[in-house]
Amino acid sequence: MAVPKKRTSASKKRIRKNFWKKEGYWAALKAFSLAKSLSTGNSKSFCVQQKKKLSNKT
Repeated sequence: MAVPKKRTSASKKRIRKNFWKKEGYWAALKAFSLAKSLSTGNSKSFCVQQKKKLSNKT
């Protein structure tokens, strides 16, 4: 027969929630860092095709 589970305490729930939020924070920080390095051209771990500039010398 099904028995209801015990209630999770508020502090335990808060700890788990903060841990979950922290994971998202670090993922966003890494993504921002990668985007910054790509925009400046300093990326060493990510290959991107560079657009060739057309020279208009006449």
